Amino acid sequence: MAVAAVTTEPLHQPLQKRPLPAGRPREWYISHNRRLKAMRLAIALLDTGVYYPSSADNDTIRTTAECIGIHPPSDTTCRMVRALIRYGR
Repeated sequence: MAVAAVTTEPLHQPLQKRPLPAGRPREWYISHNRRLKAMRLAIALLDTGVYYPSSADNDTIRTTAECIGIHPPSDTTCRMVRALIRYGR
């Protein structure tokens, strides 16, 4: 009988974080970070089985944010999450 070896090495290298480009308007940084947060939340919701925007109300999105350890999103970010789910199907 074959025995599986247990390793603690990751299967892939994590992405290296790079600093954001300097000299952009403040609104650009705000919208960039908002889009990243919306993508993280949309992926987490899809992983939990929320496939339709109508199933992703603000409370569901904020509960998911709490579960994955990020700050609760604003209403604008919640709308972006629903849009990502809508267009991701």
